Amino acid sequence: MAGPGDPPEGAPEGVPGGGEDEYRSVVFDESFVRAARIQEYSARERLDGTSRAVRVRRMWPGTGAPRQVLVLVVLIAVAFGTAIYLGIRHPYSSSTPSAVEPLRITLIPLVPPGPVPAVTGAALYANDPAAHYRAGVEAIPLPTARRVGDFTEGQVMQALGTAREYLIASALDPEALTGGGVRAVRDLIDPGQIDQFDRSLSAPADDGLHAATGWLVRLDPAVVRLVDQKVRVNGTITVAQVGDDRLEVVTDHTLVYAVQGATGAGTAPGGPTSLFTVRREMRFRFDREDLRDHHTEVVQADVAAGPLSCTAGAADYFRPLLAGQSPQVPAAVDPHDRHRRAASVCAGLREDATGSPAPPSATSSAAP
Repeated sequence: MAGPGDPPEGAPEGVPGGGEDEYRSVVFDESFVRAARIQEYSARERLDGTSRAVRVRRMWPGTGAPRQVLVLVVLIAVAFGTAIYLGIRHPYSSSTPSAVEPLRITLIPLVPPGPVPAVTGAALYANDPAAHYRAGVEAIPLPTARRVGDFTEGQVMQALGTAREYLIASALDPEALTGGGVRAVRDLIDPGQIDQFDRSLSAPADDGLHAATGWLVRLDPAVVRLVDQKVRVNGTITVAQVGDDRLEVVTDHTLVYAVQGATGAGTAPGGPTSLFTVRREMRFRFDREDLRDHHTEVVQADVAAGPLSCTAGAADYFRPLLAGQSPQVPAAVDPHDRHRRAASVCAGLREDATGSPAPPSATSSAAP
């Protein structure tokens, strides 16, 4: 017998409970209704004359959520782009910047035993060891670059090339040699040493830190002029890793310059020619930032040059003794005077500083 809600003929065969049992597991709760994209108009809305039976609801309940998502996407894109830019722009950046050492300079004037000999014509270097030296920039070849410690072959070659550029700009360039422009030298120096370099040229001093002739070979244009533009050079270049993150390039060269007296220097141009020799040992260091920026730290310069006179200061310019000139008697030095640098080795010794006893006084000699 059919129930009150069943059709007269009863429930369909094989379906327990009839049609209601088929949808009994489906619950149309409030959240399901709100989430539906298709919504039927209310009775009031249908009476207002709408021609459509249903409306399509927006996926977002309001305009705030899409804007927030858009802003989030933009922020993620900006952060990702910034990370890529910084990685490309600063591939060697470290967490803490490395300290830059000041250049330490030692200058030793070489005093001739007598008058400076003259050299002439094609035989300028005939009686000098420089006769077998090569001339010009070709005289500073680079050693074969190989991987050194943590540095690749390419980085080692870059350090060697920068050191060679410095040597050429500071010791072979005729303009820099004769007191002209030094921009090519300055551009290669680590920014942490620029102030020291500028002070060395503007206010040179023989204090171990601020001698212009420690940074480059400078011949006083008021005293001498170059006769041979191709300087004779001989020397070596070596490279090694120091510490965990630096390359060190050591160069040791002897340079020979043919010079004459400049106009107004007491010697007529075209007069006797003499040779001026400079032994120059330089120590360069490179961290990864220097390699990236094509800079170098010049940390040590040991320079011996002659013929010079001890009485002529060499911190600003070298003033070579010319052919036929003899050195002046060096100034006496008091070893008790600690205001003078002990490294100034070209000097004589004052007689009253030898520790010898003083001669007896007239009073004591007259006493019985």
